[in-house]
Amino acid sequence: MACLERCHCCADGRRHGSILYSILKSHEQAAEGPGPRRGLAGRGCSCGSQRRVALKSPQVACKAASAVLVKTLRFVQNVPCFQELPLDEQLVLVRSCWAPLLVLGLAQERVHLETVESAEPSMLQRILTTRRHGEHAPAPGRQHPPSAGEIQAIKGFLAKCWSLDISTKEYAYLKGTVLFNPDLPGLQCTQYIEGLQREAQEALNEHVRLIHRGDQARFAKLNVVLSLLRSINANVIAELFFRPIIGSVNMDDMLLEMLCAKL
Repeated sequence: MACLERCHCCADGRRHGSILYSILKSHEQAAEGPGPRRGLAGRGCSCGSQRRVALKSPQVACKAASAVLVKTLRFVQNVPCFQELPLDEQLVLVRSCWAPLLVLGLAQERVHLETVESAEPSMLQRILTTRRHGEHAPAPGRQHPPSAGEIQAIKGFLAKCWSLDISTKEYAYLKGTVLFNPDLPGLQCTQYIEGLQREAQEALNEHVRLIHRGDQARFAKLNVVLSLLRSINANVIAELFFRPIIGSVNMDDMLLEMLCAKL
């Protein structure tokens, strides 16, 4: 599309100052074992899921997530039916589904999350900080680390995917179902997009019937995976994987830049 080529040319001129470049630039990598950790919620404490947590090795995990995001958007760009949509329709779809697609990609790439409890400022520190800044308005967007419960939802989703041993084709059909969501406000090609989502589901069902003939419940299990994605908050994903590297990030701006680049 002409608009994509124009945006790409503009991006070339500011490559080293771009958001994408900032995410993917080299970091000193720390050695980290891939083993998963269990149960983040506090034992015997009903408020354990509200404790704040952070990535144990943020540069390693964030770089892995950034690579998955690039791979995910490359997958989206290579879907012919997606390319046939107007650019504004593409943006509506990507802005809505980037987080669930990213988490599906994390599952497919077997990215494990190591987290540690994050120290939060005390009530007194918050009061003093507020008084020191006077009447300044708080910065927009989420400013506190994700809770243990939010991270556990992501870990639970990854574990569910790994337990099902989802194949590459199944991941592709699941991504197609997530990508082509006809119920989003602002879409004009709703019938076309609804048809694409239906085709993705039918292709998944047909694949499961041919490959997993002895597991008649597999298609339903894969749809449970899709339902679990609804509990994952896009703001949590942005806070967890992108703020540690590039600070306060406007995901819409970053997605637009990446969508208009030849990844």
